[in-house]
Amino acid sequence: MGTFGQISPFNLQPTRAGIVVAVLVSFLLAGLPAAVWLDLRALSEGMLRSQATEIDALIDEMRSYYSSEVVGRLNSEGIHGSAAKDANASLELPMPTAMSVELGKRISARDGAVKFRVFSDFPFKGRPGHAIDAFERRALNSLRRNASVPVIESTGSLFDHTVRRATPIIMGPACVSCHNAHPDSPKRNWNVGDVRGIQEVTVHRPIAASVFTFKYLLVYFAVVAALGLAFILMQNRQANLIRAMNRELTQTNAFLGSVSAKIARYISPQIYKSIFSGAKDAALTTERKKLTIFFSDIKDFTALTERLQPEDLTTVLNEYFTEMSTIALKHGATIDKFIGDAILLFFGDPETRGVKEDAEAAVRMAIEMQASLERLNGEWHRRGIDVPIRVRMGINTGFCNVGNFGSDKRMDYTIIGAEANLAARLQTIAQPGSIVLSYETYALVRDVVRADALAPIAVKGISREVVPYVVRGLRQEAIEQPSVICEQSQGIDIFLDVDALDAMTADRTRKLLQSALTALDSRVAPEAVLLREKKASARVSVPG
Repeated sequence: MGTFGQISPFNLQPTRAGIVVAVLVSFLLAGLPAAVWLDLRALSEGMLRSQATEIDALIDEMRSYYSSEVVGRLNSEGIHGSAAKDANASLELPMPTAMSVELGKRISARDGAVKFRVFSDFPFKGRPGHAIDAFERRALNSLRRNASVPVIESTGSLFDHTVRRATPIIMGPACVSCHNAHPDSPKRNWNVGDVRGIQEVTVHRPIAASVFTFKYLLVYFAVVAALGLAFILMQNRQANLIRAMNRELTQTNAFLGSVSAKIARYISPQIYKSIFSGAKDAALTTERKKLTIFFSDIKDFTALTERLQPEDLTTVLNEYFTEMSTIALKHGATIDKFIGDAILLFFGDPETRGVKEDAEAAVRMAIEMQASLERLNGEWHRRGIDVPIRVRMGINTGFCNVGNFGSDKRMDYTIIGAEANLAARLQTIAQPGSIVLSYETYALVRDVVRADALAPIAVKGISREVVPYVVRGLRQEAIEQPSVICEQSQGIDIFLDVDALDAMTADRTRKLLQSALTALDSRVAPEAVLLREKKASARVSVPG
């Protein structure tokens, strides 16, 4: 069927593969900012860990410097313990751990991102205690098992990050002697190398504070997002437009489909197919080909029109043409036209199986048509139409001009030539219900058809004498008695459907036919005697 297909560049109907690709692309686009955010979190955590390590090392260096350069020097100069006195005042020198505690308090008191403190789970009496949380308890236990590995904890949410780093405060010789002898010490069995407590560095930084470090990347993302959104909106608008176009194309296709289906009823399916497939063009062009032409005509159709009502005649004729057309298409014939009650068909264009095969198909088709007509006559008789239809058929094979004939405004795909006229002439000499072939056709099908030669005839437009052949049947098929016998002429009106008879009716019919034969014999015998007498008298009267 010739219709307008949906043009592929505009065919945006969603498919499963298209949906999967769209979801995958959307996932990848959405995952890019997420991947950047995760990398930013990892970068922030790494920076916080490094910062905590640096701060912890810096404070260690400060405490070590204070212990060796300040406290150590004063002790080497004769100042014992942590006090030095003069005449006017006293000077109390804090120990390194105490200095670290005070330093941690000052650092933690600032509202900043860094917190630092030093504490122990064995504080001196009189000194404020410290609430130890789970991380600090775990850090103390871990560092006392292995003081060389710092304990680090990283926590936070999607938008901030916190790193806590704990390192040990290890007892030296001076610390051991001091703590074991000090009256306020809660423990007096310290050894060199024991972990007295921990120093903890806490660094907190919101992720958002690092986001704006990547301002150029953020600007790039914003531009890409804007372009992507604009592209999506444009694609959506284009998709809506094309969906509307596709709806119009679908409606147009449905209309053209219905129109082409109607047009197909006016031309042969082979011609319709070749035109809509582009194999043939609607131009005034012809070809010369060897075809097998079939022509049929209903005997006494004029008398039939007078006996039947127009409605019944129309029904009968349409049923006849429908049945004959079905058989013709089954055998591959090209239906040329219906001329009143006549049918013109041909084989060999636009499709052919070979000249011999086309001729055999034409003969087989004609035989099947005659057999089917007997069945149709039976059906019409049961519906009250008592006039049987008898059809004469002629078949010829020869060269004809085939193609488009007419004008640019109106043309027919048909055949022209003397060989087509010969097929029509053969039909006129055929007896009702018989098929007559030209010698050219008979020569092609003689191995599959039984036929008898008739007297030669002369046809206008053909210089040679034509020998017709009447078909008796196919050679491969057994001779079958017809199941429907139908005949009507002057003094005779017979319709006999053998298959429809039961045993009782068949016996009664047989008796009726035998009575008819007896009556015919009694009528024909006197006439035969009279005829013989007339012939004998004529021989006597002839002069010797």
